[in-house]
Amino acid sequence: MTDPSAAPSPRPAGTQPAAPHETELTTPVSLTLPSGRLNPASIGFARSPLVDTSGIGGRHGWGRNKRWEYWNVMTPAHIVALTVSSLDYAAVHEVWIFDRATAQTWGRSATVIPVRDVALPGTLAGGIAIARAKDLAVTVTPADGGQVWRLHAEIPGAAFDITVARPADHDCLAVVVPWSPRLFQYTVKDVALPASGTLTLDGIRHEVPAGSWAVLDHGRGRWPYDIAWNWGAGSGVLADGRTIGIQVGGRWTDGTGATENGVVVAGVLHKISEPVQWTYDLGDPLRPWQVAGGGLDATFTPFYDKRSAMNLGVVASRTDQCFGTWAGTFRTDAEVIAFESVEGFAEDVRNRW
Repeated sequence: MTDPSAAPSPRPAGTQPAAPHETELTTPVSLTLPSGRLNPASIGFARSPLVDTSGIGGRHGWGRNKRWEYWNVMTPAHIVALTVSSLDYAAVHEVWIFDRATAQTWGRSATVIPVRDVALPGTLAGGIAIARAKDLAVTVTPADGGQVWRLHAEIPGAAFDITVARPADHDCLAVVVPWSPRLFQYTVKDVALPASGTLTLDGIRHEVPAGSWAVLDHGRGRWPYDIAWNWGAGSGVLADGRTIGIQVGGRWTDGTGATENGVVVAGVLHKISEPVQWTYDLGDPLRPWQVAGGGLDATFTPFYDKRSAMNLGVVASRTDQCFGTWAGTFRTDAEVIAFESVEGFAEDVRNRW
């Protein structure tokens, strides 16, 4: 197996060493200053989406602004994913559905240059996200201040209408990653969200039953051109009936003093403020992955690798997103939590945006 953290991670020169601790944000704050630069008061993490990102747009640093909404839903029978994104000069969207019994897929991706027919709210739950391209239509509609989300998408041969309801007092993990005053990222990861609704595949209607889980990745920021990352997430139920959500990241936060790591147990976020160690083999990504650190000792066992690559010159990417199950332990100050059969994914990505 290889240890990706042993290799250099693409990030801006001059990145500062990691800070000894993270600041927890508890009051609303703007991500940007009037100049468009990073607001130092926004650096830290929060348990709810307190950061206003409406300053991210084309006014400052055009070409580096990245805005996206990604949703993943895992049901006992299917995996569903959608992406709506704008990179200033390009819009990149995707709808993807996987049948877990047959491995049949339905998918449509679109890269639209220049950007058109896309709408993304300035801040989370601040409006409807819409993407339209040839053979692709996506609408993401929030309600009740982001406590309820409706995900609707249509592509040839497939459509879905899924409702995601956040439980009351359910923590997310919101993090500001400060590469520099000009390059920075705000991301909200929300895991272990119950989902319901319907899928229609080749004219056949399928229910999204109880025991289906959604994960949200919301992002607003200004990125380096070339960067790599790991991301993993999982949702499930412990033996004692409590819900568990796993959220781990790596590489892209190196040297910033921020981490994107935490475990949500019964709706309460246990933040992991130190980097976690990722060990896996991209030569054989269906072998088990190991993620450990900060009290977490987890093994991810994949059953499917969603591999994709794109090279349009200015915009290029390579992704191995593996779906499977998490098992292991997480140590808090009060207990050691054992978990197994927690469904989710782990990925290795390299992007030029």
